[in-house]
Amino acid sequence: MRATASLLTLLALAACGPQGSADAPREDEPVRIGHVQGSGSSSPLIGRTVAVEGVVTGNFVKGLGGFFLQSAVGAEDTDPTTSEALFVVYGRDQEPRPRRGDRLIVHGTVAEQGQGDSTLTALTDVRLQALGRGQARTEVLAVAPGPGEWERYEGMQLEIGAALTLSGNAGLLRFGELLASFGGRLLQPTDVHPPGEAARRLDVDNARRQLILDDARGGEYPRELWFLPEPLSPEAPLRAGSVLQGVRGVLDQRHGQYRLQLTERIDRIEQAPRPPPPELPPGIRVAGLNLLNLFNGDGRGGGFPTARGASDIAELTRQRDKHIATLLALDPDIAALMEVENDGFDERSSLARLVEELNARLGEDGDYRFVDAGQGPGADEIRVALIYRAGRVQPVGRPQTLETGAFAAQNRPPLLQGFRAHRGGPAFAVVALHLKSKGGCDEADEANRDRGDGQACWNAARVDAARELGAWVLGDPAGLGNANALLVGDFNAYSQEDPLRLLRAAGWRDAAGPGNGATPHSFVFQGRAGRLDHALASPSLAPSLGVALHWHTNADESEAFDYARRQRQATWYRADAYRAADHDPLLLALEFARSGAPARQ
Repeated sequence: MRATASLLTLLALAACGPQGSADAPREDEPVRIGHVQGSGSSSPLIGRTVAVEGVVTGNFVKGLGGFFLQSAVGAEDTDPTTSEALFVVYGRDQEPRPRRGDRLIVHGTVAEQGQGDSTLTALTDVRLQALGRGQARTEVLAVAPGPGEWERYEGMQLEIGAALTLSGNAGLLRFGELLASFGGRLLQPTDVHPPGEAARRLDVDNARRQLILDDARGGEYPRELWFLPEPLSPEAPLRAGSVLQGVRGVLDQRHGQYRLQLTERIDRIEQAPRPPPPELPPGIRVAGLNLLNLFNGDGRGGGFPTARGASDIAELTRQRDKHIATLLALDPDIAALMEVENDGFDERSSLARLVEELNARLGEDGDYRFVDAGQGPGADEIRVALIYRAGRVQPVGRPQTLETGAFAAQNRPPLLQGFRAHRGGPAFAVVALHLKSKGGCDEADEANRDRGDGQACWNAARVDAARELGAWVLGDPAGLGNANALLVGDFNAYSQEDPLRLLRAAGWRDAAGPGNGATPHSFVFQGRAGRLDHALASPSLAPSLGVALHWHTNADESEAFDYARRQRQATWYRADAYRAADHDPLLLALEFARSGAPARQ
């Protein structure tokens, strides 16, 4: 009897072995979705054929090639570290057609879609069995999950029970997506902290707090932004800094990021207002503007398309009108310009035509002139430039450029011109500059590769440029008889990165640094706001610095409002300053009255 009992026991144990265990579920026996998901970044059952039961929470077959299935209320597992949902790959021509709220048994093969740790657990090669209708629980998130905790909500139905801040809208027009964040806007780590541990912590926190809101479609340039409570328009421009209330959807993991595939319209958006033109006290007004590739073909209405910028004369007119609207509102005595076509200085050049049109708008008061450097500066497709109002300031000495050392390649040569106000006062130099960008990392040599400290690639080239530029300018190359100088332009370095810290350590003063309780910014990249555009005054000029600020007309705006006509609605464009470029203009006042010289009234 004992032998028989032992044999029966062994047979029973064998029946409960791998085929019947939780690690190897039988195809015809539904297993919990949480078991398929597992507690890690990928499923422990990849490649296995399983059956799961749940409720359809998001039918995105047309847009994303499948639907999300979540455990029904009361059928969840007891493990808080596992998600209760997954994605089911399903074609548009497959039958039956699932609807949101259907309760199904789904048979399929477990897979992970995506690359690395950023993958979405899914079932492929599926067949469906309908069970009727059901409900799935909606998880309410009042705060951002902790580091690594987003995974537990993958594929699940969520409601955001807190206000979200719109940190970025760069993907709105093309992909129908917004980059939102818990707890306020996301800031560039190296605009807040020097490269190092504090910047890294902020970078990690940014990633934790961000959430992409998506339109549940995989195509580009959607015809309608269905999820907005009111249509996109100049009156409701959906600027970065807007606040979103009442957001619901299904948490997806696609294209390397967590994103909420929206299932309903956003309840309410508190639109961040478009700021009016800045008001500055009396003084000499100096502006810095990035013109985002102002190219004008052959200067006669033809010669399009060009290497960059507008695709035809109609787009060029729209582009130029926006820049003129910006200049008229800022009313600078001197303006440093970046990303101007490097096509000479004759009457057909991009620079000459811009000044001509600007003066035409001013009528009898049109007295802007451009600084003629003779050639270049530099041989790049784009260059820097300087313009000024001849009735308010007069040039002193000849324009100067630096095309050696760090400016022989990579960094674009700067342009320096001395000026003096007509009312008197000391001469001073304004230097327009545009340092090497953070892009093109594949071409960087060992010294310039991305070192993972937040400064991206080509940092060494920018540091060399800052060092050489500072020494060159303080050497008074224009023969002004003093070291009064103002560096204005796109440094392609955030305010706490090496080039800016080097110049400040040498005595240069940051004209538009943090103040008045606000963190300034001039550019938004991947939803992170920071300053790439700066104005620095030499030690001798620093006491004459007055108010300096960025006018947030561009960086916070969607590209839907720019000059391009492709994929834009006709009602979006205005010949105004908003979204004239991608960098915000900078405006400051020099108040020489502080130094005993009369100031502009």
